[in-house]
Amino acid sequence: MSLKSIIQDMKGEIGSISRKGFEVKLGYGLRSRSHRVVQDSSVLIDAMKQSCWANMPQELLRDVLMRIEESEGAWPLRKHVVACAGVCRSWREITKEIVKTPEVSAKLTFPISLKQPGPRDSVLQCFIKRNRTTQTYHLYLGLSQALTDNGKFLLAARKCRRPTCTDYIISLYADDMSKGSGTYIGKLRSNFLGTKFTIYDAQPPHAGARVTKSRSTRLVGLKQVSPRIPAGNYPVAHISYELNVLGSRGPRRMQVIMDSIPASAIEPGGVAPTQTEFPLSNIDSFPSLPFFRSKSARTENFQSGPLATPKEGSLVLKNKAPRWHEQLQCWCLNFRGRVTVASVKNFQLVASPENGPAGQEHEKVLLQFGKVGKDLFTMDYRYPISAFQAFAICLSSFDTKIACE
Repeated sequence: MSLKSIIQDMKGEIGSISRKGFEVKLGYGLRSRSHRVVQDSSVLIDAMKQSCWANMPQELLRDVLMRIEESEGAWPLRKHVVACAGVCRSWREITKEIVKTPEVSAKLTFPISLKQPGPRDSVLQCFIKRNRTTQTYHLYLGLSQALTDNGKFLLAARKCRRPTCTDYIISLYADDMSKGSGTYIGKLRSNFLGTKFTIYDAQPPHAGARVTKSRSTRLVGLKQVSPRIPAGNYPVAHISYELNVLGSRGPRRMQVIMDSIPASAIEPGGVAPTQTEFPLSNIDSFPSLPFFRSKSARTENFQSGPLATPKEGSLVLKNKAPRWHEQLQCWCLNFRGRVTVASVKNFQLVASPENGPAGQEHEKVLLQFGKVGKDLFTMDYRYPISAFQAFAICLSSFDTKIACE
């Protein structure tokens, strides 16, 4: 049986299962249209377990899923791997075991891949589309070298101006970017001057992560609340742009402190925290009391001044200093053909020497961002940064910086 026929049979099976499950949930039997029998709630039928695909021998099932995972190496065909994970519970568990993290496979498969560090030996090439009218930004995975092609949608962000700061709400879904949505995964917040930013994760990036009190008094959406881990604002990185006191023209100077990534992660054999799954939501659970921002926290986040002081043991990134080109009369960096338009927003981030003795690890560009069109930008990242973190860092470059230009 060919792969195409297997996928078609799976779709038909899933369709019939969905219809049966829908009827069971409504409490309707199938005896007669005129005399409907109510299904006893104590005898709910798990339709997914009744699927013929769920009864496939484990050895055969694993072999089939491994063949599908190996053959569908790139999007859009990789959607078949995701479809396999939705057939039933046994398929999902085996698929999750077979699909490797981006660090090993250099592939983005499931949504949780966006929270996991990128590949060690290569870069993931993405691009960002900006919509000035709606103040939204969409992140896509590049499917080819031609940026004119539509890529694989990954993340979306919406800019929200506030009296004393600016928020960029980041979501998995482009049509619903509210903080109360179940697809909300984090945000970027700036101070009034646009010189300091904090990246917040909606879920703890690692064990022992501490939640930061939020200024907003709005309750988090019920679909986002986990019975085990409450949704909140977990700081994962701090971004600082150096003030341009003299007003001289030149490239920006930025520093990124990755609170959730140790400095040893860039060394050979180093390990960065890797999230394995999104916490399961529970609609019947209710959120805890809304968080309030204290006066001291508000002062700390909105103050302006020199670059932030890194925490001990945290990975520190700095933008690679460009060189002045006498003939072109401009500042230049080697973007390896991925950036074609000069812009103050363009940057390359490398590990700062503050992380230890300078070596080859400090020469690797971990994140690269640059302009290629009026509202089109490239974003390339690698280990130990995740797509979510890279996207948030690039969003800080879009924000207006009163004291930096």
